[in-house]
Amino acid sequence: MSHTALIRSHRKPRRSASKIAMRAGVAGGVLSTLAVAGASGSASAAEPVTQTLELPTLTADLAAQVAQSADATQQAAANYQLQAERDSAAAKAAKQAKSDLAEAKQKAEAKKKAQQAARKAAAERASRSAERTTLAAPAASSASTGTSTSTSTSTATGSAAAVIAFVKAQIGDAYVSGGTGPNSWDCSGLVQAAFKQVGVNLPRVSQDQSTAGTQVSLSNLQPGDILYWGSAGSAYHVAVYVGDGMFVGAQNPSTGVAEKPLSYDPPTGAVRVL
Repeated sequence: MSHTALIRSHRKPRRSASKIAMRAGVAGGVLSTLAVAGASGSASAAEPVTQTLELPTLTADLAAQVAQSADATQQAAANYQLQAERDSAAAKAAKQAKSDLAEAKQKAEAKKKAQQAARKAAAERASRSAERTTLAAPAASSASTGTSTSTSTSTATGSAAAVIAFVKAQIGDAYVSGGTGPNSWDCSGLVQAAFKQVGVNLPRVSQDQSTAGTQVSLSNLQPGDILYWGSAGSAYHVAVYVGDGMFVGAQNPSTGVAEKPLSYDPPTGAVRVL
């Protein structure tokens, strides 16, 4: 035995059973903690499996969202189409209204022109009636006194006789507007053809024929003179004076080419080309 063995402080301390047990408990607790941690780790490792099982739920939600988005897109498209249809209808209505307004203006303008033409025609008829009344008065006066114009009984000779013979040969032919023979005539067509027989080329229409020669007084007519109705340069009818107070002309569709007295339709004036 050592010489210090009896000295208490120099003895090697012994481990008590309680400490050993406590240490064993601590160790067991640590092992338990590790086991729990391991179990927790295993549980954590199993979480992806749990999430994978929940994917169908997430997919269904996503499908619902997609469906809602599709509905919203379809509604927006429908709203856009409706607005486009409304805009198109409004534009069409505005275009139709503009067209209707233009048509109404055209009709109003045409009506106005027709009224003006009617008033002008009425004024011209009144003027012609006044002129005929004025010309008829001297003719009636001459008839009542037994006198006549100095040319009423004159006999045509030369070219004038040929012109008169031609127009008398056409008496009974039809009147046709624009007619130039040989069996139908209008007034200026007959006069032009008659003077062409003697080499005189007259204009085609009444207005021009009324200024083709020298203006002569109705009181100094000679056979072969051209009679006109209306103003010189704007005459609406012509015929040929054939003497003895008579004239031959293509009058109208009802009479055709006929010989009439001056009193039947007193002319406005006369021109001489022969």
